[in-house]
Amino acid sequence: MKFGTKTIHAGLHPDPETGAIMTPIYQTTTYVQARPGDHRGYEYSRTGNPTRHALESNLAALENGKHGLCFGSGMAAIDAVAKLLNQGDEVISTNDLYGGTYRLFTKIYERLGLKFQFTSMADPSAVEALVNEKTKMLWIETPTNPMMNIIDIQAMVTIGKKHDLIVCVDNTFATPYLQRPLDLGADIVMHSATKYLGGHSDVVMGALISSNDELAERLYFIQNSSGAICGPMDSFLVLRGIKTLHLRMQRHSENGRTIAEFLKNHPEVEKVYWPGFEDHPNHQIAKKQMDDFGGMISFVAKGNDYEKAIRVVSSVRVFSLAESLGGVESLCGHPASMTHASIPKEEREKNGIVDALIRLSVGIEDIEDLKADLDQALKS
Repeated sequence: MKFGTKTIHAGLHPDPETGAIMTPIYQTTTYVQARPGDHRGYEYSRTGNPTRHALESNLAALENGKHGLCFGSGMAAIDAVAKLLNQGDEVISTNDLYGGTYRLFTKIYERLGLKFQFTSMADPSAVEALVNEKTKMLWIETPTNPMMNIIDIQAMVTIGKKHDLIVCVDNTFATPYLQRPLDLGADIVMHSATKYLGGHSDVVMGALISSNDELAERLYFIQNSSGAICGPMDSFLVLRGIKTLHLRMQRHSENGRTIAEFLKNHPEVEKVYWPGFEDHPNHQIAKKQMDDFGGMISFVAKGNDYEKAIRVVSSVRVFSLAESLGGVESLCGHPASMTHASIPKEEREKNGIVDALIRLSVGIEDIEDLKADLDQALKS
């Protein structure tokens, strides 16, 4: 089954009671049993809900995995993965990491006895040099947030297999339409389904997908025991969003390419970060492991000036100044004061997240309107 067909049909079946083609919203907490333990596959909705199960099956199919699990947020999904580890274990991750993930790792789990090492994962040798007997996991983002760095998933998998590490990939920016880490050997894929999977800025949700039976069983236990699940209404909305994922991602990628080239040639722009450029670091790796380069772009306005960056993001009219990404509408943000404010300034700047950096989530509007909006904002 091809990807576009999977988005609409994979893991989904008409309602057996009514024939309804859309998965019903099973807004229920519990399920009647004929005798103790004699039920129809569902007992209590924290443990399992038919609407959520349909979404989990659909997501597993999109990532070419066996097991899907959905959570109340992307951070809840990452939290479940961290709970696979024990006190004293170490994790290696990229030094260009979503601020919320960095905060969870350093402010919550370091206090509980885990250790995290952050390095440029663009260089596999630098990653392997940090591996020791306590290392248990590699946590990867690619493209990274917000510098769009590209990490070679297969190279990280090779290190993981050599040292018996769990390899996890945050695939939020790419989605399974552009990149499928399980096919490259990763153990776990994570999504903030809030973003492109939902696609309409109306749901907060996270997801994990794996083909590893043992890891999936442990994650199901954590999901049920910790209870950070998503509700049936949110599951229904993400299922609805996924049905147009392939169409939306085509347009996001087309618009992203045009905006990246527009910014690169704009006299008021100093630097553009987009993995589709041939001079972007690890562009050849991006070409190898991605089907296109998506709609996420970061750039620095000319002069590398903080106040100018604030003026630009405050002057947009079609783009909206807001947190998040991946919706049909175009968004712009200022990472240093918004998505990455929880990372210390010296750490941010060391990794390129300067105070003048602007991040764009390019939506699916008419491209001429988006170009005109950025042009007037940059000249403001």
